[in-house]
Amino acid sequence: PPASQNNEQGSTLRDLLTTTAGKLRLGSTDAGIAFAPVYSTGTPSGKSGRTMPNILDDIIASVVENKIPPNRTPKMNVKSEIKDEPKEDRKCILDDSTKLYNDIQYSWICDKHVLWLRDHKNSNNWKLFKECWKQGRPVLVSGMHKKMNFSLWKAESISLDFGNQQADILNCKDSIISNTNVKEFWDGFEDVSKRQKIKNGETALLKLKDWPSGEDFKAMMPARYEDLLKSLPLPEYCSPEGKLNLASHLPGFFVRPDLGPRLCSAYGVAATKDHDIGTTNLHVEVSDVVNILVYVGIAKGNGVLSKSGVLKKFEEEDLDDLLRKRLKDSSELPGALWHIYAGKDADKIREFLQKIAKEQGLEVLPEHDPIRDQSWYVNKKLRQRLFEEYGVKTCTVIQFLGDAIILPAGALHQV
Repeated sequence: PPASQNNEQGSTLRDLLTTTAGKLRLGSTDAGIAFAPVYSTGTPSGKSGRTMPNILDDIIASVVENKIPPNRTPKMNVKSEIKDEPKEDRKCILDDSTKLYNDIQYSWICDKHVLWLRDHKNSNNWKLFKECWKQGRPVLVSGMHKKMNFSLWKAESISLDFGNQQADILNCKDSIISNTNVKEFWDGFEDVSKRQKIKNGETALLKLKDWPSGEDFKAMMPARYEDLLKSLPLPEYCSPEGKLNLASHLPGFFVRPDLGPRLCSAYGVAATKDHDIGTTNLHVEVSDVVNILVYVGIAKGNGVLSKSGVLKKFEEEDLDDLLRKRLKDSSELPGALWHIYAGKDADKIREFLQKIAKEQGLEVLPEHDPIRDQSWYVNKKLRQRLFEEYGVKTCTVIQFLGDAIILPAGALHQV
């Protein structure tokens, strides 16, 4: 194209800044400068005066000064035309959702903090999900296991196919990691008598840490990988090829986060004496994450709580009425207990955990972050204190077989 056309489109830095200055004339000074140069006042001798100007501001000012062509009038009034969406409007979207989305089966749980989509097959789910996702709220989609080949995800099936593999196994009680044969882990998954014992003879609470993950998952378990992909909830967002899955469509020069998938397998706490520990400590993910509970093992052996005992443990939690109702449904199989916090509460939670560490006589080093280090499982007593002393309320969610929990990046959670 001709050079004049290039200039008209703002091909140079000068043209780009000139165009920008034209759009931002509301901020102009008397000198006709869209961005006034910033100078610091005060000198080493104590006398006020102009010192070396801020270099970037000075360059911008010199480029755009008196360079606004008369034929280029501002296209928009930036300050008056761009407005944030009022919080009241966003609230109305959720309050009026009964009218707007009457073709979708859904409920709100945890004081309307979590959206529960009850029909995983509804192709319109993404419309309501989108409004919820704008506000950074977690979403629960139930029934995903109905789309899956259940036989692929049984503990005995995985042990039979991959028992000879080596992997990192984490002892959740004392955070000791060992590299061992995964068959040993799977043999004890539903038989407590085959589980490792720790020093005092107590049964170890083990977790198979992110095995396999990412490309290894796809290469090692192609059938399960395909089964998972076809069963993902809200495929517009969650599928690697989903048109609204931004992470999958980042340009090649971005350093992408680990988008998985990864298999997270752990024993339940029902067979341990200490129910104040978790299999996943409080932490945060750098990307949005979807977690599907594909299998729930029913442990057998001495010391294991009965089904009624397990349900009683769940009922001791601060649960939403709808979750209590699900617990009483014999067709539902509960498998994991989640505690979720909004990202905006991270600083308060961090300060609280550092305070608790000092109370317990633990050394609190400035370079250590209790959330990043995943060093805490916040038990019921601490969750109550967190609410009373910092006003941070816990969102408690029970994950049943087939439930997909979708969390926005930055949301703190433990399992």
